[in-house]
Amino acid sequence: MQPIAIITDTDASLPDAVAARHDIRQVPIVIQFGQESLLSGTEIDDAQLFARVDREGVLPTTSAPSPGQFAEAFQEAFDDGAESVLCFCVSSEVSATYGAAVTAAGTFPGRDITVVDTLSLSMGQGYIALAAAEARDADASKDEIVAQALAIRDRTYLYAALATVKYLAMSGRVGGLAAGMANLLNIKPILTIQAGKLDLLEKVRTPRRAWARAIELAVQSLDGRSVERLAILHVAVPDDAHLFQEQVLAALPYDGEIIVAELGAGLSVHAGSGVVGLVAVAAPS
Repeated sequence: MQPIAIITDTDASLPDAVAARHDIRQVPIVIQFGQESLLSGTEIDDAQLFARVDREGVLPTTSAPSPGQFAEAFQEAFDDGAESVLCFCVSSEVSATYGAAVTAAGTFPGRDITVVDTLSLSMGQGYIALAAAEARDADASKDEIVAQALAIRDRTYLYAALATVKYLAMSGRVGGLAAGMANLLNIKPILTIQAGKLDLLEKVRTPRRAWARAIELAVQSLDGRSVERLAILHVAVPDDAHLFQEQVLAALPYDGEIIVAELGAGLSVHAGSGVVGLVAVAAPS
């Protein structure tokens, strides 16, 4: 264990193998089907989530990890030899996760625990945690780690294409009539991060046009800067993610590591099955 432990939550969309390689612990978001609680990433994934939603016709709710879950993660880090803990949480604009982590930190008087509200989510949050782990491994101080990690937030862009508004309608986020018209017209909304939230940016007709528009928006946001990091996101459609990746690389020259990640049940329940998207971090100007 490193002297400084990096902890995040599963709304970061970090694949387990990537998190393990960089020694990042992930505290799971809770998925609630009635009285049944399941942990995102360990007890339920995107494919299992939507198989059950389609079978039962009801969306589950999500909840932040409890302070006890964070306290357990903090204690495990200290037991493994960490001297300090840095915890990077999903945006407080979308979840009570940050508050739960702060509460948990308060139960460790005298211990060095810093809880950071990333004001981001999915691989936007994931790349913040990864940047923190890289800075730690380069022997940066705790304050330097936080500064270097958060420095990438303002040059990180997420754009994703919804495959259907069916699940938005089930969640009550759009009316049934509006959802029916959108499906009839084959309209596919584009998702992005705005002010720490996952928001609908615009609506495009046909899935392939939505894919192209998501890529166009990323190119526009990068504004000629090279890509420093790149992730492909999807919700239970790995084959589509592969095709989308080919289109992304045709528009955005990049030869570094590409992380292909499921959005994760804590977020995908709000977006629906079939989503594909990208997270691109621009190189510093």
